Amino acid sequence: MPMQRYKPEEIVNLLRQIEVGIANGKSTPQACKEAGINTQTYYRWRKEYGGLKTEQAKRMKELERENARLKRLVAELSLEKQVLKDVAEGNF
Repeated sequence: MPMQRYKPEEIVNLLRQIEVGIANGKSTPQACKEAGINTQTYYRWRKEYGGLKTEQAKRMKELERENARLKRLVAELSLEKQVLKDVAEGNF
């Protein structure tokens, strides 16, 4: 069975749904089961997205993607710089 990917907005909505279930007297595992996710997933999402609004969660994911792209770019440029430095010194 393929793993379903949730969007940040969906995660925030599921967290709210589970919190409402818990507030109404359901146990955490029971509320998670009704939402269709694992209890461990709930705690991981709560740690990452707890207290965020939908727009904030969406923006956070965009910033994480941008940060990863910039890190790759810096790594590539550092490698190019090192290669050019080695060539200039004659160590090729």
